[in-house]
Amino acid sequence: MAVSTLMFAICTAIYIAIVLFLGYMGFKRTKGTEDYMLAGRKVHPALIALSYGATFISTSAIIGFGGVAANLGMGIIWLVGLNIFFGIFIAFIIYGKKTRQIGQKLKAVTFPDLMGKIYNSAFMQYACGLIIVVGMPLYTSAVMIGGARFIETTFSMDYNLALLIFAAITAIYVIFGGLLAVIYTDSFQAIIMLLGMSILLIFTYVSLGGVTNAHEALSNMASLVPASLASTGMTGWTTMPSMFSPIWLTLVTTIILGVGIGVLAQPQLIVRFMTAKDDKALNRAVPIGGFFILMLPGVAYTIGALTNVYFYEKMGKLAVAAAGGNTDSVIPLYINMSMPDWFVVLFMLTLLAAAMSTLSALFHSMGTAAVNDIWGRWRNKKPSLAETKAFVLIMIIVSVLLAYIMPGSIIARATAMFMGLCAAAFLPAFTHAIFSKKPSTRAAASSLVVGAVAWFLWTAFVHIKESEPLGISMLLFGQNAILPMPWQVVDPLVIALPLSIITLAAVWMVERVTTTKEEDAAEKAI
Repeated sequence: MAVSTLMFAICTAIYIAIVLFLGYMGFKRTKGTEDYMLAGRKVHPALIALSYGATFISTSAIIGFGGVAANLGMGIIWLVGLNIFFGIFIAFIIYGKKTRQIGQKLKAVTFPDLMGKIYNSAFMQYACGLIIVVGMPLYTSAVMIGGARFIETTFSMDYNLALLIFAAITAIYVIFGGLLAVIYTDSFQAIIMLLGMSILLIFTYVSLGGVTNAHEALSNMASLVPASLASTGMTGWTTMPSMFSPIWLTLVTTIILGVGIGVLAQPQLIVRFMTAKDDKALNRAVPIGGFFILMLPGVAYTIGALTNVYFYEKMGKLAVAAAGGNTDSVIPLYINMSMPDWFVVLFMLTLLAAAMSTLSALFHSMGTAAVNDIWGRWRNKKPSLAETKAFVLIMIIVSVLLAYIMPGSIIARATAMFMGLCAAAFLPAFTHAIFSKKPSTRAAASSLVVGAVAWFLWTAFVHIKESEPLGISMLLFGQNAILPMPWQVVDPLVIALPLSIITLAAVWMVERVTTTKEEDAAEKAI
């Protein structure tokens, strides 16, 4: 389908002009380093919710996980429920309020800064900052790839050029406008995303003969499940895989649990709570955020699975086969083949909005972690605004370079990897920090180290999706994974997070027993 270059150019120019204007508004209202990092701590509830949702839902959800749904079916929709429950309700009502209160009291400006001040520990601040700086570029690159793949498919644009366009436009308003610019642009982009995905859902159901006909047709395709998928547990696109089969373990442990739980420990999302004026603002943000999450990933996963009906009717092929075996290309191909020109342009803007909203938050989080929590902490000096902007630029360049070398079908996996790492390393220590009256620094540090190391070891030596391409296991042990099936498809999160929790509990209990004994001995001596 030929998309009108003039239509695309006009719409894109208007979109970019609005984004840059909002970035300029953020720039004008950013007076110092703290404003740059936390947007003045007085952000409106609607802006918090829309910015949070737009940061959370990116091209990873629309392109990456939409492609996973095309391959593995609608079982992934369980992730939407977890995202709403953990990512919105639990995150805002339980974690968000405590984070806001403590962050404001301690005047913390980043997630590592918050952890360092709660535990009065340079190690905690360094460690959290280092994990962000090392791990977040993986997720950032996956987001850029999602948008670039759609531009490449739609406009026959060079993939490398598409990546540079994404990075350059986003970099302008993030570097100059800080978090307030990010929140303003995120909110605008969230509205575009809601509009685009709503129209996509309606168009898809109309083109497939209605809701009932579309889902019945997909259910009736169960016999067409490829032998390679059927042999590993897949039963159809409207049913869950066989329990504890390799595909079930991948779907449940990596995608549903990895992303569903991992959202609670995302540094770029936690910072949003610290921008709220009061607890009421967080309460008011919940319904808006919940609706946003329902519409964005819910629609993407539903449409992803239904593309099998469309491609089979039009081409006699399943969706992934029609896309040349690359799950990241399913949604772009479906949009280009099935939708009118004007919607292709609208969806292009939807993806631009999804990618840029998440990219801006990730760029900001990486840069501020590098400059404030590593560079600034090492120098024992608060970084200047110029230094902060320079480090944001450095992390943008690192992420772009990484995107050039990432393999195909990587978007969903890279997202799940980063969220799993954050959950294993951060979640127990973060929970302990904000809910314990006397949080133990030793327990938190031990938990963070054990969680991060366990996650890496399982990733490098057991989880076949990563251990095989990494090649470390093959180099050291002569095999791609050191454990047999089904361990090879059990996500690192399922192993690392429990170990992290157990470590924190054990060290904390030992420390409390030791302290009690010392206090008793001191009393007896008196």
